[in-house]
Amino acid sequence: MDQFIVRPLLGGDTVGMFTITNVTLWMALTVLAVSLLMVAGSRGRALVPTRSQSIAEVLYTFVYKMVEDVAGHDGVKYFPYIMTLFMFILFSNLLGLLPWAFTTTSHIAVTAVLAMAVFITVTVLGFVLHGASFLKLFWITSAPLALRPVLALIEIISYFVRPLSHSIRLAGNMMAGHAVVKVFAGFAGALGIFGILPIFAVTAVYGLELLVSVIQAYVFTILTCVYLRDALHPHH
Repeated sequence: MDQFIVRPLLGGDTVGMFTITNVTLWMALTVLAVSLLMVAGSRGRALVPTRSQSIAEVLYTFVYKMVEDVAGHDGVKYFPYIMTLFMFILFSNLLGLLPWAFTTTSHIAVTAVLAMAVFITVTVLGFVLHGASFLKLFWITSAPLALRPVLALIEIISYFVRPLSHSIRLAGNMMAGHAVVKVFAGFAGALGIFGILPIFAVTAVYGLELLVSVIQAYVFTILTCVYLRDALHPHH
């Protein structure tokens, strides 16, 4: 598990609130990579797009369509925030697959901040747009009257568990996958001449991790769209 240790970049052993660490470095590299793709890579706006422009356009269209389909047309105005979340998580996951890299999204401290930002944003938005009627989100009018208080309690609990599940799902998947890769790599070093077998396993798990990196960015984003839809249309 040493690959997940947060270390200061400028020496010392103490990590304070403003200490520059390996997490800081790789988050900065993530922002740089996203900026290079979305700004520098697509600034030409060529009629026949370059590879970088094509990738940027595909990602843009994919997230825009997701927001529109899940949150509705009213949710499109929040597209820049959701697009930022998707790109940051996607590139954090992918950069973490590089040798000697650090996966920032494997830390609950990072994913919890992202999840709490979504939770607070949609909750405040719901009350700003609908006032006290936003609480109707927890009152299931289609259920029998006797069951409504029980269902309301369940809905309230599940609502406040959202940031927990939202953050743990992403961090847990990224940490577990990287740990499995490290375990198989250890077998490859320990088995000597038979180390070729774990190498095949590492290759397979690495391919799976590549898929998981994309899927987890998608899952985090589409759940954000679902929560946004609840804030915009609590009566539905």
